[in-house]
Amino acid sequence: MIKVSIVEDDKLILEAIRDLINETDGFNCSGYYGDCESAIEDMKNNRPDVMLMDIELPGISGIEGVKKIKELYPKTDIIMLTVHEDLSLVFQALTAGACGYLDKSASEEKIIESIKEISDGGAPMSYKIAKLVVSSFQKKPESVLTKREFDVLDQLCKGQSYKEIAYKLFISVGTVRHHIKNIYFKLHVHSKSEAVAKALKERIV
Repeated sequence: MIKVSIVEDDKLILEAIRDLINETDGFNCSGYYGDCESAIEDMKNNRPDVMLMDIELPGISGIEGVKKIKELYPKTDIIMLTVHEDLSLVFQALTAGACGYLDKSASEEKIIESIKEISDGGAPMSYKIAKLVVSSFQKKPESVLTKREFDVLDQLCKGQSYKEIAYKLFISVGTVRHHIKNIYFKLHVHSKSEAVAKALKERIV
C-alpha cells in the first residue's frame, strides 16, 4: 500500500485527487491539507510515502515546504503538482528536493503512474515539463565556444587586457580581437562586460 498525502489549497482539485487515490488499488490517501504548515505538523504522526505538493500556497510556499519536509523526513518523496511551467520554479523545486514535477493538466492515469514511478525510485515529469528541462540543457551548435575562445573568455573574466591575453596565450592582439568577435556572436552579447556577466552567470568559465 502506497500512502499518499496532498498539499493543495484548491478544494475541488484536492478532493478530486484524494478520491482518485483512494479509489485506486494499492493506494491510500493518508492526509490532505490546504497549506504546508498543517502537512508538516501532521507528519509527526502520519508520514506518507509520497506527497503531492502545489507551489502557490497560503503561508510558506510549496518550494519552501519541500525544503523543510526533506530536512525533517528525507525518505518522503515529493512530486510538485502545479500549473506553473516557469523554468526557474521547476529548478527551484527540484533543487529543494522534489523528485518529480507534473502540471495539473496531467491525466488521472499519469498521476497514478507517476506515484508508482517515484515509489520505484524514478523521477516522473509530465511531457511538457520534461521537454522544458531538457531544452534548457541543450546548447545550439553556434553557441559552443572553441577551446581557444574559451581560453580568451576565461582571461577576459580575470580582467586581462587584449595585450595581456595575447601575451599569455602566445597569439597576436589581432587574433584576440577575432576570437572575441566570435565570442560575442556565439553568446549573443555586444560588449566585454556583457560577455563576462553572461559567462559568470551561466558558469561558462
